[in-house]
Amino acid sequence: MSPAQQSSVPTVALNNGVEIPQLGFGVFQVPPDETQRVVEEALEAGYRHIDTAAAYRNEAGVGAAIAAAGIPREELFITTKLRNGDQGRAREAFDDSRSALGLDYLDLYLIHWPVPSQGLYTAAWGQLEEAYAEGHVRAIGVSNFLPDHLDTLLATATVTPALNQIELHPTFQQRALADLCRAKGIAVEAYSPLGQGADLDADAVRDAAAAHGATPAQAVLAWHLAQGTIVIPKTATRERMAENLAAAALALSPAEVEAITALETGERIGGDPATAAHSQF
Repeated sequence: MSPAQQSSVPTVALNNGVEIPQLGFGVFQVPPDETQRVVEEALEAGYRHIDTAAAYRNEAGVGAAIAAAGIPREELFITTKLRNGDQGRAREAFDDSRSALGLDYLDLYLIHWPVPSQGLYTAAWGQLEEAYAEGHVRAIGVSNFLPDHLDTLLATATVTPALNQIELHPTFQQRALADLCRAKGIAVEAYSPLGQGADLDADAVRDAAAAHGATPAQAVLAWHLAQGTIVIPKTATRERMAENLAAAALALSPAEVEAITALETGERIGGDPATAAHSQF
């Protein structure tokens, strides 16, 4: 990817002024033994924002790819997440992730799920605040937090989460949650932004793609970007890496955005944060 194409990826300013590339690369379900290759290819394609998690068991592969790529650290934005079963030792888990990635600092660290049944996420947040205050991470946030989880966290937090990473795609938009986050200065990041592929066959998506000579995936990613949502699509093929990244240059019309927005069904693909309680070990 040329420097001009790289610079076409917009950034979003988080509530502390840190800039995050709006279109990143996720490594959920990338096998550990394939992660280094896949992430090296993503970096070669032009991605500078990589999203991983301790629960994915591939942080070391991400770190190896970063080391091999030789890209200046300040040009990269690296996110990882606290495993659910580690909420009681959040600071140690943070240091474990930083070590696995081979990085002096992280750009963003998230509580992966609230797991309200544990009753630990507010205490875990306090430990993330310590790591943030000490300069070991540039921003801290949450993932899968619903309004009541955010309210509980904000009642005792001294740092407002910079971001909430949630399931968000045309057929499951969590509009009320996304609007609440933005009203509180919390950026919204979408995982499963393509509905794990299920949303790509909708007529509104295919019509928008055809009108722009684009792929359905590009049309959906452009829909996210048009609303200020940060997206982290995942693919293991070079061709699709390039295609997804090129969505940053695609501008949908207001009517096309509205037609894709109308696909909402309220049907979740992933787990329900109100009850999810898996340890992730």
